[in-house]
Amino acid sequence: MATEQSPDLFWEEHYAAMSPLSNGIPGKILVRFVDDLTPGKALELGCGRGDDSVWLAKKGWRVTAVDLSPRALDYAAANAERSGVSGKIAFAQYDLTARFPEGQYDLIVASFLESPLTFDRFTIFRTALEHVTPGGMLLITSHARPPSWSKHADRPFQSAEEAFASLAPSAAEWETVFCDDVSRIMKGPEGQEGEVSDAVIALKRKKQARQR
Repeated sequence: MATEQSPDLFWEEHYAAMSPLSNGIPGKILVRFVDDLTPGKALELGCGRGDDSVWLAKKGWRVTAVDLSPRALDYAAANAERSGVSGKIAFAQYDLTARFPEGQYDLIVASFLESPLTFDRFTIFRTALEHVTPGGMLLITSHARPPSWSKHADRPFQSAEEAFASLAPSAAEWETVFCDDVSRIMKGPEGQEGEVSDAVIALKRKKQARQR
């Protein structure tokens, strides 16, 4: 039986094959649900090259951005430096399957925190629930249906409703702001177009919820 590649090596190789320069554009779902929020403390889980964290910092958020890959964090830190917000973002390496950043946050964002490797992300999300302040938001965006040309198209992806059931937030503590699949058109490597769906869950912690 073949041994699965270690996550550390997988993600280092993944980012080594990418340009250190991103497009600088934040995720549309992030902008849609966060643009009108009052800035506070934010945590991004799996920051990649840092576009979402940079956008949050520009909006006035104090950001903690974590990723497993040191190379990704180097790219993200350089992105923040070029954007003039390096002093507003704390970058840190975390294996979120082993430990979670300490503290409470007004916003926790996880945009496509997924992997083709074995990965219990819902344990991470359930832990994230405990670190959201009363009145704060947890925003999760995942692939619900990938494009037909994706090499991972045969993987079992979850709809927003299925992901919500796996997360199982307490109705006494959480208000569901949004839970649905959002479709968009994506261009493939050969210029082909295809419709994909993202599973979006936005949860707001009720203000009367007790801190754990």
